[in-house]
Amino acid sequence: MFTGLVQHRGRVASLDGARLVVEAPLDVRVGDSVSISGACLTVVESADGRVSFDVAEETFARTTLGGLGSGDQVNVETALRAGDPLGGHYVQGHVDGVGRIRSLEAEGDGVRMWIDAPELARYCVEKGSITVDGVSLTVAETDDNGFAVALIPHTLAQTTLGALSPGDPVNVEADVLAKYVERLLGRPLVR
Repeated sequence: MFTGLVQHRGRVASLDGARLVVEAPLDVRVGDSVSISGACLTVVESADGRVSFDVAEETFARTTLGGLGSGDQVNVETALRAGDPLGGHYVQGHVDGVGRIRSLEAEGDGVRMWIDAPELARYCVEKGSITVDGVSLTVAETDDNGFAVALIPHTLAQTTLGALSPGDPVNVEADVLAKYVERLLGRPLVR
């Protein structure tokens, strides 16, 4: 379980087959869970500021992780521990799909980012929670193809979101409550 409050911007040291190695100043042990750009991964090795993960084919199929290369930056958050502050929102690290940046529009000192994710749009509501590349955000607006989020200067500076351009892919995790409601109703949610 995570909060979506990114702790570090890590750097990909390597992605060799299914082994992802990230450089980040983390206090983790083998077996710990870490969110890498929104995907929950298990630490398999940690030494000298490098943390290694084995990435499953399922994870590559549902996320942007397979497109990472040496030197790429990633958002990093360690798992929530008992007694940690609960900022952001509950984030599982179970990416629902890949969205694409539709547009970036200046809004005061911040940016309004539109993301196309038509298969996930039904889970989005204005003022609801959404996670983009591991960052806890609030949905500002929706349409049939996706959603918009308002990014403040702090988020733009402290996460990888400030370096995105239209067309770039991002990991999206919808609020788990909407998915449970849909399952309980036995039919897709409609907008």
